[in-house]
Amino acid sequence: MKNEVKIQAVNPSLDSRRSFLKLSGLALASASLLIAGCSDSDDDQPMQEDTLPGVRNGVFDLGSGDFGVLTYAYALEQLEADFYTKVVNASSFNSAFSSLEREVLTDLYHHEVVHRDFFKAALTGALPNPSTQLLPTLSFNYGSLNFNSPTEVLATAKALEDTGVAAYNGAGRLIKTADYLLLAGKIVSVEARHASAIRSLINPNSKDFAGDDIVNMSTGLDDAKDPSKILPIAGGFISTKFTAKYLP
Repeated sequence: MKNEVKIQAVNPSLDSRRSFLKLSGLALASASLLIAGCSDSDDDQPMQEDTLPGVRNGVFDLGSGDFGVLTYAYALEQLEADFYTKVVNASSFNSAFSSLEREVLTDLYHHEVVHRDFFKAALTGALPNPSTQLLPTLSFNYGSLNFNSPTEVLATAKALEDTGVAAYNGAGRLIKTADYLLLAGKIVSVEARHASAIRSLINPNSKDFAGDDIVNMSTGLDDAKDPSKILPIAGGFISTKFTAKYLP
C-alpha cells in the first residue's frame, strides 16, 4: 500500500535553490526494493549469522554488512524523528517560532517519520528473524534542551542534520547491494537539503547552506564519517544502550 506524506509548499523567501521540501517518491511501498535485496543476491559475500543484528550478551548489536548499515540508519532516523516530533509538539511551537520556521520544521518532521517507518518496514521484511534482530524502539534524552527556544532547537537541528549527512556519506562504501545504495543515496539527498534549510533559517541570505565547514572546498564534496565517528555524537541523545562492534 502506497503511503505518501503530503507536504506544504515552503515559503518563497528560501528561494528556488532551497524550495525543496516536497518528498516525491519515497514511500513505504519502496521498501519492496530493500526487502528483495538481501535474500539471495549476495552470492559473492553471503551474510554470516554472527554479523546479523541482534542481542549479544544481553545488549543489542547493529551487526555488519548491509543489514548492519540499515539498522544503523534506522537508529539515526529514530533519533531525528523523535527530535522533530518533540519540536512540533512543544507548547510554544506556534507562538515562539516564526511562520517560516514552523513550515520548515513541520516538513522535516514529516520526512523523518517517513524515513524511520521506511527503515522499520524494510528491516522487518528482510531480516530472517525480525522479532529478535530488529533494533528496539530507542529512548532519547536531550538534557537541558529547551524545545520552546527557536535558537536552541535550530542549533540542535543543524547538528543532527549535518551529522546525518556525514553518516550516510560514510556508510555508502559499506553497502554491497545496489538497490540499498540507490535508496540510501536518495535519502541522503533529502537529509542534505534539510541541513541546508536549517542553516538558512539560522543565517538567512548567507552562504552557510553550503559552508566550508561541511563541504570540502578542495574536492567539492560533503563530509563523510564512519559509524565509529557518528555513534558517539548521536549517542549523546540516545539513552538506550546498543553496540556496533562489527561496523568500522
